[in-house]
Amino acid sequence: MRRIRAVLLLSFAALGGIALLVSRSDATPGSVRIVVPGVWFLEGDTDQGHCNNVVIEMKDYLIVVDANYPGGARAAMAGVQRISSKPVKYVFDTHHHADHIYGNILWTQAGATTIAFKEVAEELKRFEPARWLASAKKRQDVAELKRDGPEPPKQDINQPRFILNDGSRKVEFHHFGWAHTRGDGFVYLPKEQVLCTGDAVVNGPYNNLMDANIANWPVVLRAVEKLKVKYVLPGHGLPGGRELIGGQALFLVELHKAVKAGIDAGKKLEDLQASINLPDAVTPWVGQALLKRQIKDAYDEISQGKPRGDLPH
Repeated sequence: MRRIRAVLLLSFAALGGIALLVSRSDATPGSVRIVVPGVWFLEGDTDQGHCNNVVIEMKDYLIVVDANYPGGARAAMAGVQRISSKPVKYVFDTHHHADHIYGNILWTQAGATTIAFKEVAEELKRFEPARWLASAKKRQDVAELKRDGPEPPKQDINQPRFILNDGSRKVEFHHFGWAHTRGDGFVYLPKEQVLCTGDAVVNGPYNNLMDANIANWPVVLRAVEKLKVKYVLPGHGLPGGRELIGGQALFLVELHKAVKAGIDAGKKLEDLQASINLPDAVTPWVGQALLKRQIKDAYDEISQGKPRGDLPH
């Protein structure tokens, strides 16, 4: 009875929650929304730097999308306990960034197996433990773990598509190439038409381009759009429909186009940062606090002829 009551409450709270391009004013960190029966969206606390989590119910176990920061992992674990008594068997790391993977150790200590595409572990070797040590100086939830670096995924996925199917639900894990990071992974439920995107698609001004291939990112998203998708669950921001994929791609295309036009016209970076205005169609993805850095990242990629993620940080 306790679980039935919880599910009813969560269902009521979710009404209208999975709408097209949900307004950020509706954000409620820590909330649990039912997307479809057996799939829940756990909204991360952006003030704490947390990502979103998704919980997928299988016959005898649960799958969680993204490990989060340690503090976010604890919040997600509390959310999972409100949802189901089934154990978390797998935690899928969509990419190597701190807010999606630094909580790995907590999930494995709780009995889960962390999994990711092999490029995620490769990226950790490129950037860690320097980022972990820098984070530990700023974040108590990282420092209190008293580790020298993050725990890598316990299991690598070595092919571009991996499937878990226990007869009750089919879950596909896809890698379409280098977008937000080299290791970007998508979780797709074909029957339910649910797509979990990590930070390859966000809903709002949350785009971090430092490890990206900005020019190739829209190419990846065009491949993603070939999937039949009704619900998009982003790494940051509220859930929406498939229009989030196109909006994210358009933002990147317009950013790249505007910066390239400025470079071709001989403008300096500072001039571009002061003058570029992106179209109204991509306004949800534009944040003035980030735009100058995004313009610089695009400028560096275009002017140096290499993906931003291949350039010095």
